[in-house]
Amino acid sequence: MSELAALDMCHKRAIFKHMTTQEREMFKQRCGGSWKLVLRFIMAGEACCRREKSQAIAGPGHSIAVTTSGAVYTFGSNNSGQLGHDGLEEEWRPRPIRSLQGIRIIQAAAGAGRTMLVSDAGRVYAFGKDSFGEVEYGVQGSRVVTTPQMVESLKDIYIVQAAIGNFFTAVLSREGCVYTFSWGSDMKLGHQTEPNDVQPHLLTGPLENIPVVQIAAGYCYLLALACQPSGMSVYSVGCGLGGKLGHGSRTDEKYPRLIEQFQTLNIQPVVVAAGAWHAAVVSKDGRVCTWGWGRYGCLGHGNEECESVPKVVEALGSVKAVHVATGDYTTFVVSDKGDVYSFGCGESSSLGHNTIIEGNNRHSNVLSPELVTSLKRTNERVVQVSLTNSIYWNAHTFALTESGKLYAFGAGDKGQLGTELVAQQNERGAPERVEIDLS
Repeated sequence: MSELAALDMCHKRAIFKHMTTQEREMFKQRCGGSWKLVLRFIMAGEACCRREKSQAIAGPGHSIAVTTSGAVYTFGSNNSGQLGHDGLEEEWRPRPIRSLQGIRIIQAAAGAGRTMLVSDAGRVYAFGKDSFGEVEYGVQGSRVVTTPQMVESLKDIYIVQAAIGNFFTAVLSREGCVYTFSWGSDMKLGHQTEPNDVQPHLLTGPLENIPVVQIAAGYCYLLALACQPSGMSVYSVGCGLGGKLGHGSRTDEKYPRLIEQFQTLNIQPVVVAAGAWHAAVVSKDGRVCTWGWGRYGCLGHGNEECESVPKVVEALGSVKAVHVATGDYTTFVVSDKGDVYSFGCGESSSLGHNTIIEGNNRHSNVLSPELVTSLKRTNERVVQVSLTNSIYWNAHTFALTESGKLYAFGAGDKGQLGTELVAQQNERGAPERVEIDLS
């Protein structure tokens, strides 16, 4: 999520229709008493998602695929039961989670050793490491959950999206409220909690009275795409290392703060993505902005400089973007024509540039956006990309096409590509189709 968090916000209109009169009035008050803003909230939610309802998530060592009918397949590493198959064995091929039969899943999120799923009834299911805030790499908790279990503390809140960051977890309600778990020992998210806290806490501050349509979680920080009378805006909260909060400094923020640079650039954000150390936005007119730590060229500005405020990626000036995905020093952009561009760290062949030219190998870093020609050759229109957003795992990448085909490349040593590699190989440089139909 994306990790976009590839949220199925197209359900928002239907969700609103099923609200009671009292719930609608309460939601209207949350939108400042304006039915115009209510409509904008619903339409903005629809605009920040793909029309397709399937999705694929390239998690840290494991993968999740959700079909249009809401079935869930998982594969890859399973050391904490994060595949949901009632065991700890790795899976090298997509395997359906049988215990979810009869439950339609609309959104998924993956963390190190953890998986979260959101159903069309607003329920959240979690499995893997039994912690909402455990560090990504280190001593594992004493308990793991090997089959999907409903999160009881969220049963009275209708959830439409979940996002897993390092040290914390966040969820978004249908009314546009953001709740977080854990990572509050230093008031980093405006509340005081412990890592094993299982109670959701409303994200306090400015967003208490502003509806949010999408959230994105990175390494110790959170982005929120919010709907205001003046248009769409982005708020950030958490760790400011590298300038990834977008406020012109590297200081932490305990409460959500508006990123003002978008107003200066005259940009209306419609999609947000939070990588480990950098972030990105797609605007309504198809421009792409990036900011944060620029190591390996992950910002796409032709250098490795940090940017503490959002900056337009000029090299994509002739491209109308509709989707962006970020990982650990890596960025992918999908155009309205279904073309894919990538830039940043080339480790694990996760950028998809498999061709070896003039001594440069497929592991080379890319400082400016380059067309992923290996995906172009599939003659498929790509609609969504997901890549591993982790600083401790080798990355892999998924590209989902309009026809429901799924292509994978990058690290595959745990089976996370959905296909077995030939002997002595632990990665794949060129996209190969995963034998699963998500349409």
